[in-house]
Amino acid sequence: MLYGIAAATASFLLAALLAALLRAPALSLALVDRRRRRPVPLSGGVAVALVTGLVAGVGDWTGVVPLGPAAGRLLLGALAAGALGLAADLWRLRRRWVVAGTAVAAACVVPYGETGPVAGVLAVGWITLVAAAFRGLDHADGVAGTVGVVTAFGVAACAAAELRDGLAVALLALAAALTGLLLHNWHPARIALGACGALFTGFLLAGAAVFTRAGHPPAGGAAVLFALTAPACLDVVLVLLSRRLAGRPVLRAGPDHLAHRLRRLGLTPQGAAVVVGAVSCGAVPTGVLVHTGRVGAPAVWWVAGAAAAAVAGLLRVRVYGPRHGAGAQGRVPGPARPRPTRGACRVPPEVADTPGGASSRGTIFPVRQARRAEEDQVSAPLRVRNG
Repeated sequence: MLYGIAAATASFLLAALLAALLRAPALSLALVDRRRRRPVPLSGGVAVALVTGLVAGVGDWTGVVPLGPAAGRLLLGALAAGALGLAADLWRLRRRWVVAGTAVAAACVVPYGETGPVAGVLAVGWITLVAAAFRGLDHADGVAGTVGVVTAFGVAACAAAELRDGLAVALLALAAALTGLLLHNWHPARIALGACGALFTGFLLAGAAVFTRAGHPPAGGAAVLFALTAPACLDVVLVLLSRRLAGRPVLRAGPDHLAHRLRRLGLTPQGAAVVVGAVSCGAVPTGVLVHTGRVGAPAVWWVAGAAAAAVAGLLRVRVYGPRHGAGAQGRVPGPARPRPTRGACRVPPEVADTPGGASSRGTIFPVRQARRAEEDQVSAPLRVRNG
């Protein structure tokens, strides 16, 4: 217990200090998020990953709180996912390569002996999905960090209930490091997690949740995993449904995430982060109570119902602009008029629609139109010469 408090305190201070120190190098290397109104450095995730790995490694090296082989592989896999995210921040790697690399790292850390082959494959997909979901939450100031702190405390409680003290201390260090980062990531953010920190955080949280539920019934395990990561799952489902319904490519980025829609409803950036954090505070304790046996697995249905209602309501919030080719006010223009062929004259509107009912629209002559004086001469009686 004393080492856990000391580890959390050290992680908080080190992460806050290291994030401030890494801001200037990130700006000089152009490691910034350009999707915001002003460039925000993406080096916050480096600080979180380094501090969490350092504190957990010191506890395992000194023997005070050993991680064990399985938890050690999980931490190394999370660090590998963070390194892949750092490469994506630096060189703008394609999403498919990032997802594939995260899946490979997850496949190397899942305890197949305790989960079984089928559940192990599903666990690989789950870890990959949650890691990608945390990357999506990092589009707004303070949202990913707030959700990560609440989720880390919940998963640490589940790990402590399973007597996995080393894993619980590592998760407490992660929660404290994210709290230290929030000092710089709260709106207006001076630094962000980036793909490095988001993939590291999501990977470690999802992998730790899988480790704590290994050996339990699959149905109850799925319910606990969903409750522990409900905000991230809500954001993924919301984004995928909205893009499919709008006919947009699934991998095409846009302002359609959970925090973006809350902003559209009139919330401030701080208010959006608080609301998403409140959702975590409602869902994560439910997962902890189900895991410890205080309540039954059907309690998760309340979380699922609330999430479904939130998705149905937030899908009605308009976040996409007019499609390509629409007018400035969102109106689709009518069919384009045919362009005249080369050499043909343009017919003025007053000539095209004559009052006598004879319309020259569509009858285009390659001759010069007559003026008023010439029309008077033509209307006069003609004299036939030599006739």
